[in-house]
Amino acid sequence: MSDIRKATIKRDTTETQIEVTLNLDGTGVCSMTTGIPFFEHMLTQIARHGLIDIDIQAHGDLQIDAHHTVEDVGIVMGQAFARALGDKTGIYRYGHAYVPLDEALSRVVVDLSGRPGLFYEVSYTRSRIGDFDVDLLREFFQGFVNHAMLSLHLDNLKGINAHHQAETLFKAFGRALRMAITPDPRMSGIMPSTKGSL
Repeated sequence: MSDIRKATIKRDTTETQIEVTLNLDGTGVCSMTTGIPFFEHMLTQIARHGLIDIDIQAHGDLQIDAHHTVEDVGIVMGQAFARALGDKTGIYRYGHAYVPLDEALSRVVVDLSGRPGLFYEVSYTRSRIGDFDVDLLREFFQGFVNHAMLSLHLDNLKGINAHHQAETLFKAFGRALRMAITPDPRMSGIMPSTKGSL
């Protein structure tokens, strides 16, 4: 496993221009400009609870809507995550977390398997949080999963307030990632798979 688990990825399309830097061994510091305040609030939860330093500079076609920006941030974050993580030797590989926020409770389980799979069971109690379309949160996770190459189960188990539902998902996602990417002292130099690669 590399001693430096950090990566920067840029993506430039006619719809978005995005640069993401991740440090998987950070302290939860984040800096971001996306033009979408609620989305930034959610991404901050990943940084803080995952202890991942995140810098995101994103400019998208928000005059249309937030879809392209949210999805493409997920794509670029997933690419940066995969590059920073390296070959996955010596890590725990699996992570899970239950996170409550008042009446809301979510469970997130992750496997850094090398195979993309998103299993998203969330029924928000309303379709918008402020002016943010909650459907876009799934698009973020799908973009991340497809490019980070991991299996991700996100389940909101209960909740009345849609903001709380979303926030518990992102906090639990950060905690689950933190567990999965942590070096396992008993697996030093060992690939956490019987196949010999992930």
